[in-house]
Amino acid sequence: MVQTITNRSQVPLDSRDLATCQRVFDTLSTDYAIARDSAEAERMASIIIELYRQGVRDPNHLQSMVEAARGLFEADGPVNRPAATPTG
Repeated sequence: MVQTITNRSQVPLDSRDLATCQRVFDTLSTDYAIARDSAEAERMASIIIELYRQGVRDPNHLQSMVEAARGLFEADGPVNRPAATPTG
């Protein structure tokens, strides 16, 4: 029996999808000094992938949602965080 993919979250990501997720991950981990091999980095990567699979494709929006999900906003807003660059 052939299994049918019923939603976007079950579709494998291609190299462009992964590149977008990687850029967002790299930006956030640099901006917030999160070690790549930490538990925090693993949680952040999982959130990025899940949001991307749910349809959040704009890097700026994805980055904002991950910041909100992880509570990375400082009380006065993000500190020294450049905006994510648009992909084309």
